[in-house]
Amino acid sequence: MSLESKRRWSSGVGAATATPQAGDAARRHRGAGFQQRFGESERDDAWWFKPLLQALGLVFLIGYANYAAILGPAHYHYIANGRHYLSPFYSPYLHPSWLPAWLSPALLILVFPLGFRTTCYYYRKAYYRSFFADPYACAVGEARSKGYCGELKFPFVLQNLHRYFLYAALVFLVILWWDVFKAFRFADPDGSHFFAVGGGSLAILASTATLTLYTFSCHSLRHLIGGKLDCFSCAVAGGPRQKAWGLVSVLNERHMGWAWVSLFAVCFADFYVRMCSMGVITDPTLATFRQLFTLPHVGGGP
Repeated sequence: MSLESKRRWSSGVGAATATPQAGDAARRHRGAGFQQRFGESERDDAWWFKPLLQALGLVFLIGYANYAAILGPAHYHYIANGRHYLSPFYSPYLHPSWLPAWLSPALLILVFPLGFRTTCYYYRKAYYRSFFADPYACAVGEARSKGYCGELKFPFVLQNLHRYFLYAALVFLVILWWDVFKAFRFADPDGSHFFAVGGGSLAILASTATLTLYTFSCHSLRHLIGGKLDCFSCAVAGGPRQKAWGLVSVLNERHMGWAWVSLFAVCFADFYVRMCSMGVITDPTLATFRQLFTLPHVGGGP
């Protein structure tokens, strides 16, 4: 191979001409596993372990989330001993009078965060591989007999709604950060409030903080800020957009990690609030800032 050919190969020049198009009848550009039987591979590593681990993690965490949202609506809120903890699965709390008693109020709002996670680019990769075996892993025989031509059929066409679920997720973050404030605001018997740190305060803070990092590392948000621009200096507010795009790009490099950590943190926050509400554990007071941040009583409930 000539020096020029090596340079073009390593730099990727000309690689775009080999990219398959949706509906390519020839199906020439396929991975090593396309012509192999399902599950067959020449790989000698434990390629099956990661999809298996992802499947177990999703089954456990999503299973708990469904239990908390559908079957366990009795202990989502803990208001006692000056605390005000609300499970993130039930925030914002909506319970209109027309809602049947047997229907959990969490179902009114979870469609938006659930839609955001379900259509997430990383989660799509995870559950396509773990549950649909499409494919299990690189260079492993696929179950699909025909080539991939895009998510064009129902229900997979709904994956294209990811950007709109992102808008809803950004609104939810504002509400969740207000819940964090309330989790750090303790009440005295006389109605005055002060800042303190409890176990539930930290659990709700961890949940909201990791959800924020997961949302702000989103591929769609990165594209909206500057991913579609070829020239930042030519665009309106190009300088600030470039800085914001760079920050989101740094977060985007760890999007997979934030996806898993945030899902675990949300489930743990609900579990912690539930255990406090059921009286299984006693929420400790880790620190108080009564003298520094005493809040006057404004009126109303906690």
